[in-house]
Amino acid sequence: MLAAAGTLLGRRLRWPAPAREHWRPAGRSRSRREAAEAEVDAPVFQYVGERAARADRVFVWGFSFSGALGVPSFVVPASGPEPRAGLRPRRRIQPVPYRLELDHKISSAACGYGFTLLSSKTKDITKVWGMGLNKDSQLGFHRSRKDKSKQPGAMSMFWNPRLSRCPSTDLRRRRCCSESHRVHRMQDFDGQVVQVVCGQDHSLFLTDRGEVYSCGWGADGQTGLGHYNITSTPTKLGGDLAGVTVVQVATYGDCCLAVSSDGGIFGWGNSEYLQLASVTDSTQVNVPRCLPFSEVGKVKQAACGGTGCAVLNEEGHVFVWGYGILGKGPNLLETALPEMIPPTLFGLTEFNPDVQVSQIRCGLSHFAALTNKGELFVWGKNIRGCLGIGRLEDQYFPWRVMMPGEPVDMACGVDHMVTLAKSFI
Repeated sequence: MLAAAGTLLGRRLRWPAPAREHWRPAGRSRSRREAAEAEVDAPVFQYVGERAARADRVFVWGFSFSGALGVPSFVVPASGPEPRAGLRPRRRIQPVPYRLELDHKISSAACGYGFTLLSSKTKDITKVWGMGLNKDSQLGFHRSRKDKSKQPGAMSMFWNPRLSRCPSTDLRRRRCCSESHRVHRMQDFDGQVVQVVCGQDHSLFLTDRGEVYSCGWGADGQTGLGHYNITSTPTKLGGDLAGVTVVQVATYGDCCLAVSSDGGIFGWGNSEYLQLASVTDSTQVNVPRCLPFSEVGKVKQAACGGTGCAVLNEEGHVFVWGYGILGKGPNLLETALPEMIPPTLFGLTEFNPDVQVSQIRCGLSHFAALTNKGELFVWGKNIRGCLGIGRLEDQYFPWRVMMPGEPVDMACGVDHMVTLAKSFI
């Protein structure tokens, strides 16, 4: 809107002012001194057109002591590469959005427990950047600066974005890292993987054929493979998903959701917090079940946290269920059936009748929603300032996050967030 209407730029220019013109006899030309005195400062108005390029921005906030925000000065008070004993860190929590200075255009982001991954994509190559905890090589293998020997040694923390030494092509694609410096390519799929999501101890893979695969810990049924055992290789899911074309999967804790191409919603895994109580009284469900949420309408997106779930329908409305701070105030702490968050809480008014939510995300215990007007709203448990609202209290209703840019995508972690944005001009 600012780019379309035009923005004033404050460059100054010497500009003649007739009001300060000096009297002089007829026929006498004005001296240089008189001409200089007749000039005053005046602004020049320049306008930015609709086609002006908008710069890419990355904003981070939340718990900074793990290095997940990628700002070394938040973790290390000294300017050296290693922390000095006896010195306290400068900032443990960043309660409002902080702009991350990067030399690369970031195309996607993902938040783990104490670490962050960023993907920068160019015409010929895509790179993955990591920051934060790396004790289990979740950011790829990097030899410590102190390790001069040939013995393997992985750095346990990065304070600023570091290029990951993994042959990854995208954060949502088909390769992963494990076992320190060993890199494994997974090829057990019928089709190309287009989305990868990770829960607490399991992973889900969606292929371009609309099929879902899973592997990992299955004690709560979160692998959806009909048992409660560990599965070490990606295996295709059946149950109510058999023959269904899936367009999106979601998980963060140990409950899982899937959205079908016709707008249906499916779930499996842990149901201790009423996530799947609409179809069963069991607290563990080991096969995908179709959730009978007819009042929700056609589902476009789903988000699944540790205890709460949310879906976005084609009308741009958000529905929540489960347990915890769900976004409808302190009186709604649990529900087995989805309840709609009033659209007015996302900015819908008679003066803005076309406001709709376009994206939803979940962290472990908080939610985020992005509207078609480029406004980011958050609610839930404000663990270590992960909501970015400038205070540390929990938020029971959607609250807008203020930042000097227009959000276009976001990623939620346990105690931090990352948002990709565009500059206003």
